[in-house]
Amino acid sequence: MSAQAPDRSSTAAPARQRVLARASFETRSLLANGEQLLVSVVLPALALVGLALASVPDLGPDPRADVALAGALALAVVSTAFTGQAISTGFDRRAGVLRLLGTTPLGRGGLLAAKCLAVLSVLAVQVVVLSALGVALGARPEAGGILPMLVTLVLGSAAFVALALLLAGTVRAEAVLAIANLVWVLLLGLGVLFPTDLLPGALGAVAALLPSGALGDAMRTAVVDGGWPWAQWAVLVVWGLAGGALARRFFRWGD
Repeated sequence: MSAQAPDRSSTAAPARQRVLARASFETRSLLANGEQLLVSVVLPALALVGLALASVPDLGPDPRADVALAGALALAVVSTAFTGQAISTGFDRRAGVLRLLGTTPLGRGGLLAAKCLAVLSVLAVQVVVLSALGVALGARPEAGGILPMLVTLVLGSAAFVALALLLAGTVRAEAVLAIANLVWVLLLGLGVLFPTDLLPGALGAVAALLPSGALGDAMRTAVVDGGWPWAQWAVLVVWGLAGGALARRFFRWGD
């Protein structure tokens, strides 16, 4: 009587448990990496201090410290969800880590969900640190904006993680490093730190339709005005769905 191969699908942990286990590992990796903490916490904090204390550039008629805090929170999302995730995933792919994950029941959808949860865990730390620093610098965010701010963090994280996986899963690690850092710099001026309606001409309209502009404007609406940025959320949802679909289709687990 021949022995039958074990059925992996019947012995695998439930999907929720697999995602949480991977998310826990991703979170510990992000918090233990000094370079990641520099990008995720130190640079947004420096941007907050610089914008709150300086008189240039023009941030519009709203209280400068409030606008600076909203921009720093948006920058934290981009730094953690896009730049950090793209670089770490790209080098994991080159090292063969993702190829091993591809043989497990986690799957592309599970990896995307785990990375989103890890990003949100790190963002919780960033929000506490940046909010405390912003208040010390004079920011007085609207209490009614807390819930829309949290929604913005979730939608922004999902959109940028999806785009990070699309980049990391289709381009070699060295190129991912260069592109992710270049995009980070470009997005600073395309709505992350500065309101899109202050950008010249058609550039403002274009920036408002980018995930960076939608994230930054949504964060400013929530933090500064206490409003609900429905239009900006719709833009983030579209980018998240498109990026997620493309990542699921074209993501390669190995070079």
